[in-house]
Amino acid sequence: MNLLSYFPQNPKTRLYFSVLGSTIICGLLTLLGIYGIGSYGMYLFVLIPLLMGISATWLYTFGREVAYKHKAAFLTLLVSLLLMLAFAIEGLICIGMASPFLLLFLWTGSYIGYGISRKKMVHGQAVILFLFLVTPLTAFVETTIPPVVQPVTTSIVIKASPEEVWKNVVEFPELKAPTEFIFKTGIAYPINAVIEGRGVGAVRHCNFTTGSFVEPITVWDEPRLLKFDVQEQPAPMKELSFYDIDAPHLHDYFVSKRGQFKLTRLPDGNTLLEGTTWYFHNIKPALYWSLWSKYIIHKIHMRVLEHIKENSEG
Repeated sequence: MNLLSYFPQNPKTRLYFSVLGSTIICGLLTLLGIYGIGSYGMYLFVLIPLLMGISATWLYTFGREVAYKHKAAFLTLLVSLLLMLAFAIEGLICIGMASPFLLLFLWTGSYIGYGISRKKMVHGQAVILFLFLVTPLTAFVETTIPPVVQPVTTSIVIKASPEEVWKNVVEFPELKAPTEFIFKTGIAYPINAVIEGRGVGAVRHCNFTTGSFVEPITVWDEPRLLKFDVQEQPAPMKELSFYDIDAPHLHDYFVSKRGQFKLTRLPDGNTLLEGTTWYFHNIKPALYWSLWSKYIIHKIHMRVLEHIKENSEG
């Protein structure tokens, strides 16, 4: 029997058929990757939207001429994202951050799907089936690749001596409410810092809006260098959503390992204060997500450094 006989012939029904079928298939693969395999990487941000574009466009255009061949693909993505919001799988901020990749590979997949439907690709239907079957394997492979720890350093010049600055580095009172837009989206930001004890072995608590970083001191070289490990850390953000989302990527996917404050006495008696955080994330592609993470860490650093500067100079 001709394969086309299994497809709805009414244009509107075909559109619904294409969107529903692709949403179900790609949705199940997404849930498998997030909750079954624990993968936030190329599988989720590249292959899933690529497959979504291929399947939706192929189902929509197979055996018929259409004026806008990408319609089914973009509708499928829209429906899928709305369902993720409705079922508290993801929030607006993470969807917004991922949207450049989602749109790029959805659009690419849509062209491939259209080419298959026009029989421009030999054994195209077998290719689609192969991709759906082999894609989950990439998620398993990604989970075996160890993340890379990388530093982010931010600096500021303070018109005060290192001895004065040191007192405000070790602990500091509550910061003013942030004015930066990034912190109004749910990204966690520091509130204050307190310390229990003095010297190596003391424990510093840097309190954020989502909880506390517990930081055992490993180097206490007053007033030049304060280094600490990160023993515990809170969630990096609170998702913008109608629900209280506890997505897997909020735990153990963005990990701060250690940090330091370095104070350098300048020739004019002032202080160069440098804050460094060593971190890794288990979200790929690393090159893209590092742009976001480094930007956010710099913003957090600067919020703390400017507060230290204000207290030290005041």
